[in-house]
Formats: sequence, C-alpha cells, structure tokens
Amino acid sequence: MSENTTAVRPPTADRAKGGVTALLGSAAGRNTGLVVALVLLCLVGVATAGDRFADVDNLLTILRLASVIGVVSVGMTFVITGGGIDLSVGAIVALSSVWATTLATQAMANDSHWLVVVFAALAVGAGCGVVNGLLIAYGRIVAFIATLAMLAAARGLAEIISNRKTQIVDVPGFSAFFDASVLGVPVLVVIFALVAAVGWVVLNRTTFGRRTFAVGGNPEAARLAGIDVRRHTVLLYTLLGVCCGIAAVMLIARTTTGSSTHGGLYELDAIAAVVIGGTLLSGGRGTIAGTVFGVLIFTTLSNVFTLNNLSISAQAVAKGAIIVIAVLLQQRLARRSGA
Repeated sequence: MSENTTAVRPPTADRAKGGVTALLGSAAGRNTGLVVALVLLCLVGVATAGDRFADVDNLLTILRLASVIGVVSVGMTFVITGGGIDLSVGAIVALSSVWATTLATQAMANDSHWLVVVFAALAVGAGCGVVNGLLIAYGRIVAFIATLAMLAAARGLAEIISNRKTQIVDVPGFSAFFDASVLGVPVLVVIFALVAAVGWVVLNRTTFGRRTFAVGGNPEAARLAGIDVRRHTVLLYTLLGVCCGIAAVMLIARTTTGSSTHGGLYELDAIAAVVIGGTLLSGGRGTIAGTVFGVLIFTTLSNVFTLNNLSISAQAVAKGAIIVIAVLLQQRLARRSGA
C-alpha cells in the first residue's frame, strides 16, 4: 500500500523567514544594510588606496563633497516621499549661484553685509520651487514635464545672466565664514548636518511630515481627510528650492565662483541617493537618515574610484548598477511585505 506524504514547512521556519523579511523591510534593517555597505566601501578604499584614503584630510574632503549634494538630497527626499520628482535641481543650483554672484548682488553685499549673497541664492531657489509647485499642483502638469521645463529654462537663464562666464566672488567675510571650522569640522559639513537634522525632525515629528507621507501614499485619501494636497505640493517643491539655494551658497563658498555649469547632474545624484536610502519612488515612504547614508555611499565610491585613477565613465556605470540593484531590492521587499 502506498502512502501519500505531504511536506509541511515547520511553522518556526515560516516565522523566521517572515521575521528576516520584516527586519530587512524596516527602517532599522535598511539603515543597517546601508551602514554595512559604507563600511565595505571604506575597507575597499583602504585596501586599494591605503593611507591616501584613510588620511584625515581625504575623509574631510569626502564630507565636503557630500555636503552640497546632501542638502539637495534632503529636499528631494521630501518631494519624492510626497509622490513627486524634480529634474531641475542642478539647474536651480546653477541659477542661484549665478544670481547671487552678479556684480550688482556683490556690490550690495559689499555695501551692507555678505548675507545679501546668501539671501539672493535662497530667494532664487525658493522662487524656482514655487514655480515648479504651482505648475504641478494648480497647472496640473506632470512633475516630470514641469521640472524638465524648469531645468532647461533655469540653465538657459543662468547662461544669459552670466554670459557663460565664471563669476568670481569678492565679498569680504563670505569666504572667511564658510572656510572656517567648528571643532575641526568644516562649516559646510556642519550646515549639511543641521539641514539633515532639521529635515529628520520635520519629516518624522511634525504635522507637515505626516501630511507628506499621506499625500505621497494616497493623494485622494489625503484630500478626503482634509489635507489641501495642492497647497502641500507647492510647499514641498518650495522646500526643495530652498535646499537648492543653500546648496548654491555652499558651492559658491567651496569654489569661490558662480557659474551656469554648477550643479551638473545633481538631479541624478540626488535621486540616486534618495532611492538608495530607502525612499520609495512611488511615494508614501521616506527616510532622511537613509538619504544621508546614500549620499555618503556615492561620495565615498567616487572618491575610491578617483584615488585608483578609474575613469568617470566607470563611476557612472557603477552608480547605475547600484541604483538598479536598490530598486530591485525595494520591489522584492515590498512584494514580500504585501504577501
């Protein structure tokens, strides 16, 4: 007599598998994975470049480079979490840097205070963000198209204002302030840390943050719950514009110039850092801490490639591969969590 047997998976195995999936899908699990990836990159840097990578000056260089795109990425986290996208951040940074370093702006700064340069950059960035938000929220233009138009317009306007020339900054006190250090930490890095800290608090501990998650997760449900979705969308893009203005000031301080070529491919780097950090491109879930780790991973990767004399093209290929892997992992974990 034959006996039919059915293999039954032990309940403990199912619970263990579900526990691992839940851990990997949680914020703590994602951040732990990012930390491990960053540590592995650092080990590769030490193994291939030795003391050149581990040198304190090189580590500070990595942080300085990460600070500018990091500020933009913090703003991008809000927009993507809210269900949007912005392809114009690099062009907005360029326009803000050019407008803040014109002869007229520098003359006003010399007559009063170097903060005029800062306010000019922030105002231009915020203005561009408002235009993006209005076109998307009230003009009902798809975010991809609206920000693509802003990319072209802002970059073109920057070229017209600067006549495609690099503008040198000559404002007493401006460079001295941003070249300083706080307890050995460059001011640019301190600014990035402050922006990230404020961004974390706003996204996770305020009504604005909760509304951002709601709008990104389900705009219609958010509207029925009493949230002014269109107004909130404008605020999100304005916030990102302000971050672009801050980044422009940092870039001006780092290079002592304003140029229409500033911010090249910042949109790619910012979106990549946000996605790597665990923010969903479809909206509804975002993490500032993950974005910070994502920025550090990409900046460290570029540094390791540079120290080993590898081409920029190879860096681009590596970044593309990392982005694809991150998105695939997000989709896989999302399906398992749904199951």
